[in-house]
Amino acid sequence: MIEVRHLSGDQYEVRISDGTATTHQVTLKEADRVRLGGAEISGDELVAESFRFLLEREPNTSILKKFDLPVIGTYFPEYERDIRKRVAQR
Repeated sequence: MIEVRHLSGDQYEVRISDGTATTHQVTLKEADRVRLGGAEISGDELVAESFRFLLEREPNTSILKKFDLPVIGTYFPEYERDIRKRVAQR
C-alpha cells in the first residue's frame, strides 16, 4: 500500500507498507508537476502514480529514501513518457 502525505510546499512523505515498510521523502516542484502530469493532477496523485511505476520495477527497499521526483528518469529513461501516459488514462 502506498500512502502519500503532503508535508508543505514541494515536500511529500511516502510510506510503503507492503512487506518491509519504508518511508521516503520526495520533492516535487510545481513546474515538474505540470510538466510530468499536467495541470489537472495533484502532487499527491502524481507522487503516488510515480511510486506505482517504481514498484513495478524494483522493491520498495531499493527506492531512494530522499529524492526529487524527476530523478526517476535518470534511472528509468522511460519514466517521463510512461507517467504522462498513465496520467492521461486516469
